[in-house]
Amino acid sequence: MSDPTDETSAPDDAHQELANPTLTAEAPAPDAGTAASERDWAGVLGKVVFFAVALFLFILAIQLMKEGAKAIAPSLEDSPLFSNGISTLGAGWLGAYIVLSGSPIAAVALSLYVGGALTELQTFTMLSGSRLGASFVVLLVGFLYAMRNRGHNRGESIGMGVLALSLTAIVYVPGMLIGYAILKSGALDGIHLSASEDVLSLIDYIWGPALDLLTKLPGWTLLPLGLGLILISFRFLDRVLPQLDGERHGSRRLEWLKRPWPMFALGCVVATLTLSVSVALTVLVPLASRGYIKREESIPYIMGANITTLADTLVAAMVLGNAVAVHIVLAEAIGVSLVSLVFLAFLFGPMKRSIMALDEWVVSTNRRLWLFVAVLFILPAIFLTSGIWIGPIAH
Repeated sequence: MSDPTDETSAPDDAHQELANPTLTAEAPAPDAGTAASERDWAGVLGKVVFFAVALFLFILAIQLMKEGAKAIAPSLEDSPLFSNGISTLGAGWLGAYIVLSGSPIAAVALSLYVGGALTELQTFTMLSGSRLGASFVVLLVGFLYAMRNRGHNRGESIGMGVLALSLTAIVYVPGMLIGYAILKSGALDGIHLSASEDVLSLIDYIWGPALDLLTKLPGWTLLPLGLGLILISFRFLDRVLPQLDGERHGSRRLEWLKRPWPMFALGCVVATLTLSVSVALTVLVPLASRGYIKREESIPYIMGANITTLADTLVAAMVLGNAVAVHIVLAEAIGVSLVSLVFLAFLFGPMKRSIMALDEWVVSTNRRLWLFVAVLFILPAIFLTSGIWIGPIAH
């Protein structure tokens, strides 16, 4: 026999639910969906705004640096720090350390060339130097990550930075020589990549007023002002472009992470999407520290990222509207690509063993690690000051 309270409570409960529908679980669903939809639209609108601001600042910065380069060209020609191709290699290298990114320094190099402050060789070496120093942020992040996560493998996080810097040098030094040979051979002279006349007219129309206003400042301030603006534009781009979470993306380890060619392709794609080798490589630090990926497995990824990171530099060259500037970037990319493909196809085993032996040797003791860091600063400093002692020879 059923309890009488069951018979009476059910209708009362039903009556309460009908009388006060806000108490039901289903009632808030439309409002929640509407709120989520509004948040999605707000997020999309926010990304559009950030992208528009980033694009405006990027192009304005390129134009400012071009004007600033024209103003300081005479003083740079007499400076021993910019007197030969070796000194500009050091300038690009150390400059990338200072701003923790290679792309802004590469844009400065191209602007100096268009403004007549640098020769073709000096521009090429400064661009190469910016790439050699771009991975320093990976070592810095690896060190900070190791300090914060003392329970994890210190050698893996710091070793990833050592690996990124060493591998970049191994690929870029021969790639730089091959690229410059391609540039001087005239093989790229038939390539004419630049923003169209309509685009350039649009740039003059939209950015002209701001450029006219800012160029009233002293000429020597325009180059650092442009550099500052381009750094701000990259910060806005970070809010728009895909955000990579090393902890999340490494949680499911896939078998193909052990294969060189898929990892090479992944590095190319990630650096293209993020427009920054620093971002593309820094994500490896937590993955390596927590054991999701081994350092040797990331070698092809680093090689791929080091190629496509030149994409934003190529865009800057096109905006500057100088054919030779475009050829410089293309020659660098072709040279580095050829070296990377040869290593992957024919010398991957010996290269991996050699660079991992160096990596393990560096991270095995603090003394060796500090020696490695000292070389990272002393070598480009020697290059930068080379104009003082070999200027007449290398001019």
